[in-house]
Amino acid sequence: MTVDLAGEWRLSDGEHMAAMSLPGDVHSALEAAGVIPDPYVGRNEEVVQWVAHRDWTLERDFTLDDVGGDWYLDIDYLDTVATVSVNGVTVLEEDNCFRRYRPDVTKALKVGQNTIRIVIRSSIAVGAQRQDAQPFYIPYQTANSPIPNGNMLRKPQCHFGWDWNIAIAPLGVYGTIALKRLETARIEYVETRQVWDADGVDLHVSVTVFAAEPGILPVHFDLDGERVRLDCGISAGETVIRHVFRVDNPKRWWPAGSGEQALSTLMVGTASESVTRLIGFREVELVTDKDEAGSRFVLNVNGREIFCRGANWIPADALFSRTSPDKTEALLQAAADANMNMIRVWGGGFYEHDWFYDACDRLGLMVWQDFMFACNLYPSTNDFLENVSAEVDYQVRRLISHPSIVLWCGDNELVGALTWFKESLEDRDRYLVSYDRLNRTIEQALKAASKDAIWWPSSPASGYLDFNDAWHADGSGDMHYWSVWHENKSFDNYRSVRPRFCSEFGFQSYTSMPVIRDFAAAKDMNIASPVIELHQKNAGGNERIAGTMFRYFRFPKDFENFVYLSQIQQALAIRTAVDFWRSLKPHCMGTLYWQLNDTWPVASWSGLDYGGSWKALHYFARRFFQPLNVAAIPSGDGGEIALSAVNDTGESLSLDLTVDAVSLNGNRRQLRSMTVDVPADRAVAAIAIPTGELATTELLFWRFSGANGMVGGGHYCQGTYKALELEPAGLTVEQNTLEDGVVEVTVRAERLALFVTLEADTAGAFSDNVFDLTAGETRTVRFTPAVADGPVLVSVRDLQSCYSVA
Repeated sequence: MTVDLAGEWRLSDGEHMAAMSLPGDVHSALEAAGVIPDPYVGRNEEVVQWVAHRDWTLERDFTLDDVGGDWYLDIDYLDTVATVSVNGVTVLEEDNCFRRYRPDVTKALKVGQNTIRIVIRSSIAVGAQRQDAQPFYIPYQTANSPIPNGNMLRKPQCHFGWDWNIAIAPLGVYGTIALKRLETARIEYVETRQVWDADGVDLHVSVTVFAAEPGILPVHFDLDGERVRLDCGISAGETVIRHVFRVDNPKRWWPAGSGEQALSTLMVGTASESVTRLIGFREVELVTDKDEAGSRFVLNVNGREIFCRGANWIPADALFSRTSPDKTEALLQAAADANMNMIRVWGGGFYEHDWFYDACDRLGLMVWQDFMFACNLYPSTNDFLENVSAEVDYQVRRLISHPSIVLWCGDNELVGALTWFKESLEDRDRYLVSYDRLNRTIEQALKAASKDAIWWPSSPASGYLDFNDAWHADGSGDMHYWSVWHENKSFDNYRSVRPRFCSEFGFQSYTSMPVIRDFAAAKDMNIASPVIELHQKNAGGNERIAGTMFRYFRFPKDFENFVYLSQIQQALAIRTAVDFWRSLKPHCMGTLYWQLNDTWPVASWSGLDYGGSWKALHYFARRFFQPLNVAAIPSGDGGEIALSAVNDTGESLSLDLTVDAVSLNGNRRQLRSMTVDVPADRAVAAIAIPTGELATTELLFWRFSGANGMVGGGHYCQGTYKALELEPAGLTVEQNTLEDGVVEVTVRAERLALFVTLEADTAGAFSDNVFDLTAGETRTVRFTPAVADGPVLVSVRDLQSCYSVA
């Protein structure tokens, strides 16, 4: 028997009262009740700070007609330090948002009306208390986390603010909350392990059940219709039941772009419950062999080395109540649509809900899974480490069967954090030993839960037990390369490093105008206004965007075009890095830019706006991450421009390549036309064009068509775009609304038009955007409105028009 306790609860801090829907967060409930304004609008972040300083009580009633047997509370994603009582009897005290709790509540129940109460303590107050109780001070990143001492608590670190996140320290219950009667036994975990041989695979299924007393438990196993029943003797407490399915020559699960995502359905059930898992049969290995440059870092899936193309994932929203499985899947679908095959779940957010990993399984998105530690130092006291060990055990056993999860990483940037604080610089040995205790605890708990799990100690890291600088060392391991953004170096600087795998790099832009209009009034449309500055969380970020614009472009004529141009330069920055690093294949075998998505409306490094609309970067990503692509790589001395062809598929391909010089009025002059053979899983230099073949008033354009149907192209500008004396492009737009509400849009240019960007007056998605047109060229795309409830007006801008005053 299950009593679902999701739904409406009563929320109070002793002064304010509101209805609150669980799963959900306190801030959203208070906003819905009119107690606080929308935290995302204007400067309301400052207005709602008091919420996180209070303790909050959640309460509801439920009725039971029968309280016979053993009962337990099933609860997870409880954020964070909380006391749960039933009818005044304390049944749980917890302090880890990343664990599941199943306390016995039998003695607290009664026939008739019952009351359950959850008191969630202020994270700010508890963090301060725990910091004071440490044997020595544990520093944290004040630049990232303006709310102090978040590193004391096992909750999402970005809740305390980050250089892209609102700082309001949310609290609530974001997962399951239910009262359940123990019917003989309950299923705790269903875990799988694959043992491969030359003819197929043995799928080892382990089912952990919990019982109050010994008994006989019938357990059903079903793999794609192959059904087995085992009548199992179980003990009081936990019992592990095992079964092995033999699968000969299974269809394999492949990352997106490398094959199909074949999935089998595993069901394990008892008389009272069942658990279903999607099983993808695949073999994965992390290859770190030494070579002449240092050591490799490449994922081998099913015998093929896979170049990882993707981005870093942060929580889908700063407030849980504002997201949903559908919204999350839409963001992941956008990643797949942009030819990504990997998502890195960054260590300052959540271990995501099952629906996230289910979507990645279906979409072929490999998951680099960080454990939830980021950019701070952390305690290493026994109680903290015991809590962490239990967290790791639960999360690994919950998630290990997902074929998408290919790597488990100990943390994000904790080794680097040892160099960021006065305390750790003055006493490195103490803090290094403390870090090592934490890191070893995570590794040991991972291996105890799953001996086959692939472990990487930290990101970035040059190797196991290597505590050196992995931000600038590019010979081994994974690299975070932030010199272009944080050190204000030119885009060309991306070509100065040769990473084996770059798991973070990025450049900021502003969020798009429709999003800005949702949080800012017309009077705020200025990069120096207090509202716009509050929605920029990286210190000096606005100045860096503007300074870079001065370096490469003429200054735009107004705020809207400033926003547009910020997105163009962001896309160019990331394309510069990806194009060069992909050309190094197989030396470099992964590029994951920072970041895929936003948690709220903010200037950031994301390629998707808050809400999921595509920025210029995401349209660029769909092109520069295409499995077959051609990119321009200038020589160091500027004497030639090489066109590099890269092939991430498992078969050799030919492509037809045309190279043109294009004048500033948009006329083409053919330079080369050729066929290029590109071996499987390799990058090759297709051709090098001497820059002397281009006039100072010409750009290099190219187009290609691959034997597998993939097409693409691009342009390369010598020098800076601000030096180009562009003429008005003479853009015209024709649109036609089809029967299904989709709008067909045709754009034509009379002269050269760079970075042509279509914008609609309603929410929706373009099939293509941010492209170039030469003289007389047309492009037809489709716009699908989010809601087809009226006429849609599409407008257009390009680089030259964003400068012009006339």
